[in-house]
Amino acid sequence: MKRLVVILLMLVSSLSGNCAYMLIPMDDSQTDHLKAYGLTYWSLEQGLEAWWLLNYRGGSFIIGFSSEAERECILRNVSYEIIADAQKNAIFNDISAPSVNQDAVKLEKAPKIAVYTPPISQPWDDAVTLALTYAEIPYDKIYDTEIIEGKLAEYDWLHLHHEDFTGQYGKFYASYARMQWYQERQKLSEEEAANLGFSKVSKLKLAVVLAIKQYVFNGGFMFAMCAATDTFDIALAAANTDICEYMFDGDGMDPNAQQKLDYDNCLAFQNFTVKTNPYEYEFSDIDVTQSKRAGTNEDYFSLFEFSAKWDPVPTMLCQNHAALIHGFMGQTTAFKRDLIKPNVLIMGENKSMNEARYIHGEYGQGMWTFYGGHDPEDYRHYVGDEKTDLSLYPNSPGYRLILNNVLFPAAKKKKQKT
Repeated sequence: MKRLVVILLMLVSSLSGNCAYMLIPMDDSQTDHLKAYGLTYWSLEQGLEAWWLLNYRGGSFIIGFSSEAERECILRNVSYEIIADAQKNAIFNDISAPSVNQDAVKLEKAPKIAVYTPPISQPWDDAVTLALTYAEIPYDKIYDTEIIEGKLAEYDWLHLHHEDFTGQYGKFYASYARMQWYQERQKLSEEEAANLGFSKVSKLKLAVVLAIKQYVFNGGFMFAMCAATDTFDIALAAANTDICEYMFDGDGMDPNAQQKLDYDNCLAFQNFTVKTNPYEYEFSDIDVTQSKRAGTNEDYFSLFEFSAKWDPVPTMLCQNHAALIHGFMGQTTAFKRDLIKPNVLIMGENKSMNEARYIHGEYGQGMWTFYGGHDPEDYRHYVGDEKTDLSLYPNSPGYRLILNNVLFPAAKKKKQKT
């Protein structure tokens, strides 16, 4: 294999001496869409010029040519086309036409990435860490202590592991309360809360949520999937009440908790009702999992098409070689449209079922994105299942949406026009 790589490099080197750029196509011709994001991230780390070509061949990239970049493409099995400066200028000229819904966005730097994840997280827990690892994009793991200590300011982009921010341990009590992993997680959570000066885990999680919300307000980019989406807002709404029963925090919930919810504190949702039964595997009526009727073969959601020149932010987040994405379940699968705030942008939906899957918003100087479901290539992923092998799904359109968000902070952005 090494000899083959050397021979290939020798063959292409004779053709590339006068070439200035490399086009990384992201349409159906790309052999590995997911690793293409990692290749582009690597290029930024090396100080190479890079552009994201919105709506051009599936959201392709152009990077400055170097023999090292070419070698990385070959080693990572990423398709590429060597182009001269004149060809690059012709592409830019074509997509700049007012009548063409395309644009070029300069990528400025490799964002510093943090994944909020517990120290005892399991391989099945999080699609984003799988995507980052497969794409070879570096990231740091942080958790409650780092958040409370104010270390979020060190990062450009934050992903929220599939966390339950309400302090109810994922509402796994009915099914898993006797399992060792559940008891260990509860014990460690309570110890961490006490060490950080909080009387309850729910109080610690609220402080974490408020710190993350401030991080976004100050200009950070936050991405969440599955239960980390709705429980984030539920925790904010319940800041002045108690929605946890005794098995979660040692005392009963406030009987008037529903009336005391403050939806003004939320980023995405409003007018929802919390599920107070501790034996029910659901947090609120925001989620559609319990009412979902579509079968595996009928469950799809469509991406919206935005104006690349006027709405570059959602356009970047929706770049894909497919407009129709196969659905996938999670503890939080998708969001009822009626409970989404009017200022929130819906980017992916199943209109016939009145559910939104992929939503985005601005808060202060920063932005956030919520993506429903657990694993884009495992329709119904259960606790204890083996982790997904992404080498089997290198062209996954569902995973591409995750990596759009990862690379998004690298772009020189203009605020969405309203």
